[in-house]
Amino acid sequence: MKRQVCYGYLVDSVNIVLISPYEIGRQPFGLAEPVAWLRDAGFSVSCIDLSIQRLDPELLGRADLVAIYIAMHTATRIAIEALPKIRQLAPKASLCVYGLYAPMNESLFREKGVSTVLGGECEPELVSLARRLSQAPDGEQVEPVISLKKISFMVPDRSGLPSIEKYAHLVLPDGSKKLSGFAETTRGCKYLCRHCPVVPVYKGTFRVIPAETVMQDIRTQVAAGARHISFGDPDFLNGPAHALKVMRALHREFPDVSYDATLKVEHIIRYPEILDELRETGCLFVTTAVESVDDQVLARLDKGHTNADFGEAVAICRDRGIALTPTFVPFTPWISRQGYVDLLTRLVELELVECVPPVQLSIRLLVPEGSWLLKVEGFSDYLGEFDPLLLGYPWKNPDPGVDRLQRQIQEHVAKAEKEGQGRFEIFSAIWSMAHQALGRPVPDLEVHHEGVPVPHLSEAWYCCAEPTDQQLDGF
Repeated sequence: MKRQVCYGYLVDSVNIVLISPYEIGRQPFGLAEPVAWLRDAGFSVSCIDLSIQRLDPELLGRADLVAIYIAMHTATRIAIEALPKIRQLAPKASLCVYGLYAPMNESLFREKGVSTVLGGECEPELVSLARRLSQAPDGEQVEPVISLKKISFMVPDRSGLPSIEKYAHLVLPDGSKKLSGFAETTRGCKYLCRHCPVVPVYKGTFRVIPAETVMQDIRTQVAAGARHISFGDPDFLNGPAHALKVMRALHREFPDVSYDATLKVEHIIRYPEILDELRETGCLFVTTAVESVDDQVLARLDKGHTNADFGEAVAICRDRGIALTPTFVPFTPWISRQGYVDLLTRLVELELVECVPPVQLSIRLLVPEGSWLLKVEGFSDYLGEFDPLLLGYPWKNPDPGVDRLQRQIQEHVAKAEKEGQGRFEIFSAIWSMAHQALGRPVPDLEVHHEGVPVPHLSEAWYCCAEPTDQQLDGF
């Protein structure tokens, strides 16, 4: 370490490397915001995005602190696989993990030699950690594992990240593409959906990022070529007035820049007038976590909507010319083979086949440490012991045929997408598998039920898939 003046004190400087294993094809906001804080505090910071780059031996060899951002399950799996090599390349560095999945897996990461675990509003604690290491490199963590105190958000510093050209693009129905940026307007969520990884950390709280801070971040990305912005808030309408302020400012300054956002089903129904303005200001599609069309499953997940509400939300969006992209967790301990067929049938009835990325039809419920599902009476009866490889509690459906069907569909989707098959073609195969699993004849799928292509990002929205061999080899 070198000596430097920082905030009026002579301290040892700390070389910091921030690593993002994976962030759904996005330029990682989870690096850009901490970089702004750390550089403002006078520290030297470099970034590595393992979805684009490989671990840099020279960079890591100089590192005094390596902090890994893990906001999702796939990223956490990749981080665990990468830790031994990071440790080898950065032998003198203190290791930190931060993000939603860090507190939930605290004991596992500490067993693997990670000294600092941070969740919630991590940026001030990362600065605190860097200052602490400048004085006592071997000191123990004093920062809270989860901090929910209000912070003054800074404009993210994206200067050290790969170009947005290397990340997911917006794909339009005619096949043309636009460069896509990413922004957040809030953090946390005021809702308590039991399966959601946000809930164990934020516990129903959310923080608003000032609209001007959001806009400055968007300006940087538009200047870099972005013509579409994907808002990554867990729910864009957690604060409706704030959302309106941001989307009006975006459209006023960049009328040709489109965007997408994530909305709860109940918000789509509650705020149809906001949906009108979403369309008028350039919203092309909204993502909504439907999860199931079984009302009993939805009640267990505490989703706040019903199957009928889902149909109403589809109609509201369709009337306004906004594509609706539903996401699902179709395989749970409570679903039956008939229940899965009911889900597929519902998608056909609503003409949503082209709106659903096939991977969404293969996802199995993830139960991480700290999940609020563990509070549901009787749920533990389905669970095995915590599996550190799975990063969750394994479970079995009472009907082994459901678990076999899930594995079959997961394998088929992975193979079919690798071959470049379209959504309707993959759906047709899943339709056949599901009916065959019931021992019934496979009904014909009429072409008019296919629906039409919708705008979407070139990398599907989901957070609990198995890492691919390419991802695990990427570091």
